[in-house]
Amino acid sequence: MTTALAGPGPLPALRALGGRTVVVKVGGNAMGDGSLLRTFAQDVVRIREAGVRVAVVHGGGPQISAQLDLVGIEARFVGGLRVTTPEVLDVARMVLAGKVQRDLVGLLNEHGPYAVGLTGEDAHTLTAVRRYAEVDGEIVDIGLVGEVTEVNTAAVDVLLDHGHIPVVSSLGRGTDGQIYNVNADAAAGALAAALDAEALVVLTDVPGLYADWPRRERVLDRLTAAELEAMLPVLGGGMVPKMESCLRAVRAGVRSARVLDGRAPHALLRALTAGPGGAGTTVLPG
Repeated sequence: MTTALAGPGPLPALRALGGRTVVVKVGGNAMGDGSLLRTFAQDVVRIREAGVRVAVVHGGGPQISAQLDLVGIEARFVGGLRVTTPEVLDVARMVLAGKVQRDLVGLLNEHGPYAVGLTGEDAHTLTAVRRYAEVDGEIVDIGLVGEVTEVNTAAVDVLLDHGHIPVVSSLGRGTDGQIYNVNADAAAGALAAALDAEALVVLTDVPGLYADWPRRERVLDRLTAAELEAMLPVLGGGMVPKMESCLRAVRAGVRSARVLDGRAPHALLRALTAGPGGAGTTVLPG
């Protein structure tokens, strides 16, 4: 059953994106707020109904950690990456594809037969190899954590061509059949690049990229790929994979990549209707 959408009315600014592809990454922190997630789903549907081809990649870190705690497995991180044993991977697959993705698909489909869930495992959408962490110059084994090496867009293309909204869980498959836990930021950037997307939007829990990290006094409104590459070595925390994802996307031909605070209502609509500098940090090719 189709329901009426709340929030902002039709947005003429979206018409310029008609027929083009946008990849949106939504993090696990936003997924834990029911009202915020509902607003996000409404915005995604509104964008789709404006004629934009939109694909969503989601994370679920907090939800995975909560489930690990319930089953008595310690959540450990090295170099900002989750140490993923086979037991942790089983929990991650269950939470991402069986809970987080299902919740988001359900909210999107309250407005029509739009969303279809899949993981990077399906149709070999995301091929990954084992990734290692680097701590103080030393390489550390962190288990079944994957780095995307290849993207097969066939299944996603079919869904987009038929007006659907693919909702992709950040899991990948090795050429040997091994399944890997993949960082959702990296997965979104790789998918955006492979789809030749017009834009990548990364919704997170900070206002954007700070100009003088770790000071949080000023957010950069825009920067070029070259400027971002020069800044990467001094960044810290969870911002590194987000900005690496943006850099990979624009270097591969994505016209713009934006990181902004997804905790604000209708952040996604603002990202797509405001020019560079309108919200968060925009990365441009040059």
